[in-house]
Amino acid sequence: MHELGIVFHIIRQVEEIAAANKVKEVKKVTLEIGEVSGVVPSYLEDCWKWACANRSEYMKSCALEIVTLKASSYCEDCREFYDTVAHGRTCPRCGGGHTYLVTGNETNIRDIQVI
Repeated sequence: MHELGIVFHIIRQVEEIAAANKVKEVKKVTLEIGEVSGVVPSYLEDCWKWACANRSEYMKSCALEIVTLKASSYCEDCREFYDTVAHGRTCPRCGGGHTYLVTGNETNIRDIQVI
């Protein structure tokens, strides 16, 4: 379960930002999670609740919002973007295999709401 490590890393980053800005409490964090990132949102949410309640001074009751980023790939043969989850590494337009993932495997802090 790498979600716990991800949560610890995000909390550490948010706490550093909160301390630098003299924030009393963080109320909500919005994360962008790519649909092929390998992160399981329900596991992340469970880890988040536990870690915030037990490991953070700034984030005791901090809510988590997850925004899923669509996975998109690019075909170098026909120069078109396509839905990665539906078609994998093979371009649905030309059948080519010279493709690469453009978006959908990232994990980003999108927004931090504070008091």
